[in-house]
Amino acid sequence: MKSDDRLPHVAELREDSCGWGFFLCASKEIRTGRNGGDFISLTLQDNSGQITARIFDDVDRLREEFTAGEFVKIQGRANLFNGRLQFIVERIRRVSPDQDRAAGFDEADCIPCAARPIEEMWTELQAAIAGVQDRFVRQLLERVTREQEERLRIWPAAVTVHHAYRGGFLEHVLKIAEVGRTLCGFYNANADLVVAGAILHDIGKLQELEYDVTARYSRDGNLIGHITLGAMLVRDAARGIPEFPPALLTQLEHLIVSHHGSREFGSPIEPMTIEAFILSMADDLDAKINQIRRAVRDDATDGEFTAYHQRLGRVLWKG
Repeated sequence: MKSDDRLPHVAELREDSCGWGFFLCASKEIRTGRNGGDFISLTLQDNSGQITARIFDDVDRLREEFTAGEFVKIQGRANLFNGRLQFIVERIRRVSPDQDRAAGFDEADCIPCAARPIEEMWTELQAAIAGVQDRFVRQLLERVTREQEERLRIWPAAVTVHHAYRGGFLEHVLKIAEVGRTLCGFYNANADLVVAGAILHDIGKLQELEYDVTARYSRDGNLIGHITLGAMLVRDAARGIPEFPPALLTQLEHLIVSHHGSREFGSPIEPMTIEAFILSMADDLDAKINQIRRAVRDDATDGEFTAYHQRLGRVLWKG
């Protein structure tokens, strides 16, 4: 590939890729290298994934040339560093939409999205709620999803770890509801509670995260966190439903505050009911499967195993 060629999507970048392209700058940080000089660390993304990028030249001028959350046009080359693909940026500027559309710039190409259409997932969510037998649980879910619809339709499930893309939140909760409902049949557990827990367990992330084209932690997210925010939101919603049973609300709040599984992983309370165990396990499984699939998809190393995955603590077989 020549330096004046259009770069492929992030997922298709290889060690010898070079050229120019349009990306979203998801993060930007000034760092100091081992030699004492500054460089710029970036995360570049398009709708196929993300890649770490570095700028070593002209750092002083480029400090203010663009910011995280902006679309950029870059030119440079990919290489392998410590077994991982990264991109060395030689030239970069913020996108000028009117000028760059003629060259192929499209915002939608730069924003990672869930594989499933949002409208399809929203219809599935409404069907899951309609299938809840307990009228109080159903009313609570209808109330919360109605009030939070705008964010529920597009929010990511995380900043970076799993389902960190537009529609990722919805994709995540629907899979947990599906898996949880199946497990309830095997273990004679309360499916209404588990489905409600799937929909509500991360509802605090709608306040914990701010999101437009990139996700970042809000003030409440940093100072309070999504578990507490979620429990507060659900308690407030239940207060608006006449005669909502206090014991039922406690069970729902327990699902939220225990869903990380242990205090070590951030839950103030560990699961104490069968439904809470099912929810916690289904949540952890879906998050890990999403990480595994992304790691295998994005790995640029040769051979049948991926590079070492820091969060999962292992290499993965590509199959």
